[in-house]
Amino acid sequence: MDLQIDGNAALVTASSSGLGKASAKALAREGVDVLVNGRDEERLAAAVAEIESVASADVVGQTADITQKDDIEGLIGRAVDEFGRLDHLVTSAGGPTPFRPLEADDEEWYYAYDLLVMSVVRAVRAAAPHLRADGGGTIVNITSQTVKEASASNVLSSSVRLGVIGFEKTLSKDLAPEVRTNAVLPGAHETPRIEDIIEHGDAESYEAGLEEWTEDIPVDRVGDPMELGDLVAYLSSPRSGFVNGQAVAIDGGSGASTL
Repeated sequence: MDLQIDGNAALVTASSSGLGKASAKALAREGVDVLVNGRDEERLAAAVAEIESVASADVVGQTADITQKDDIEGLIGRAVDEFGRLDHLVTSAGGPTPFRPLEADDEEWYYAYDLLVMSVVRAVRAAAPHLRADGGGTIVNITSQTVKEASASNVLSSSVRLGVIGFEKTLSKDLAPEVRTNAVLPGAHETPRIEDIIEHGDAESYEAGLEEWTEDIPVDRVGDPMELGDLVAYLSSPRSGFVNGQAVAIDGGSGASTL
């Protein structure tokens, strides 16, 4: 399927690994110029090289800390300077430290809010004028399955990410029709985060640990990050032109929520 986004330009935040990188790769493969972002220069350079290997457009990397307002604004400016336009904004962020409900202190709560919510607010503020230009664009927020089903062992993700969904829903009304805004809610995907959890856990092997993650997933496997990346690319394309203000789960059917 031709997604009809060849020649567009995108910024994907926190995209040097995991689901952000997969989203950047999926867009680049469709002919979209992509600005890739991360904090670690070495990891970012490796991500750019990997994405370039499948890209049919330009891929540019820039280090930035998305909890910092100036860094976020710098990413938007760099994307526009490099590509002359900005059609798509994809917001991603690393997960916060898992805590049970009363374990996190004030500093952890405020950091999680800056990381997960204010990074999105600041990116949209800076990007909106560019996204509205040239016929309009899209915003896709990568959040988590926890916004539908709270996890008692991960209170920060379960609580704070809900702010992104509220913001996304209001944006879908305020920025339309020029800009469509949606969110994706990933369940378990085979990202470096899951790999790290397994490697530092009690499983006899990586394969055994991965098998444990699949126990509550009806399709009997964890997700491939590129499956989420393909969904992000689709939501960024005219092919999804009537999808707006939605929070789309991609979890292999593991969610118990009816809606």
